[in-house]
Amino acid sequence: MAVQIVAMPQGVSAARAGVLFMLAGMLMFSLNDVLGKWMAASHSAFQVMTVRSVAALLVLAPFMVRAGWRSFVLVPQPGLNMLRALFFSVDALAFYYCVAFMPLADAMTYWLAVPIYVAAASPLVLGERVGWRRWIAILIGFSGVLIALNPSSASFSLPALVALGGSLAYGGAVVLGRRLRETPDLTLVTWQVVSALLAAGLGLALFPEAWSPLTPVSLSLLGLLGIVALSAHLLVNRSLKLADAAMVVPLQYTLLFWAILFGWLIFGDIPGTHALVGAALIVVSGLFIFFREQKARRAAAVAEVV
Repeated sequence: MAVQIVAMPQGVSAARAGVLFMLAGMLMFSLNDVLGKWMAASHSAFQVMTVRSVAALLVLAPFMVRAGWRSFVLVPQPGLNMLRALFFSVDALAFYYCVAFMPLADAMTYWLAVPIYVAAASPLVLGERVGWRRWIAILIGFSGVLIALNPSSASFSLPALVALGGSLAYGGAVVLGRRLRETPDLTLVTWQVVSALLAAGLGLALFPEAWSPLTPVSLSLLGLLGIVALSAHLLVNRSLKLADAAMVVPLQYTLLFWAILFGWLIFGDIPGTHALVGAALIVVSGLFIFFREQKARRAAAVAEVV
């Protein structure tokens, strides 16, 4: 049974609601980033993920009960679902680790490159055709990643490498998400949260010193982090079902604006020139790849009709 968590506003067209949901989702992801960076300064990534995941599961519990256990156990392609959930766990752990050491805008630059990773992997994983124009855009995007990484003896740091690895894991999850379009959103996000909880729990079991005492305030903030992150995922998923991707996907780049703004206002971080230049190349190439894909799909649809 399909359970809808995020409802469309009354009196609003589907397309406009999709835009509003995407903008709200990007703002929620930005708040997740701010809270994550704040809490990662005093708590390990494993601890942040554990409390965040428990809070998210508490919110999901009523919807899970309503949907029934079969919705989460008898899923199509369980192996791919498990791999996707694992990728998301690596992605989240990497993010909460790296933002403890990096400005938000610098960290987000690597995650903005995900569409480029997906386009590069599509021919191998999804069997999609990628033309020479998109390959050039992919190469430009990768050059942006290298510029942002700023590989020198002073800046080729562990947090930057972890951020790169986390963004690659997220790209893998996005690619698998394309293969799992028939799986309900609630099932996908539940597997994702449970996997994150198991991964964080395993980390704490291996490194028990990673758990630090929690005050009522820090516990509340970590719980809020889980609710914010869950809301962000649900809003984005709902947006993509209500509006055409060409209308809402480019709005995901508003994340960079929020990262720069919140990083400056809250943490006093000012992104370096290399990060801004790299981010600009990544955004331009990512937008080109996206709109090129949309054009190719429309052409294919017209050819099928004819």
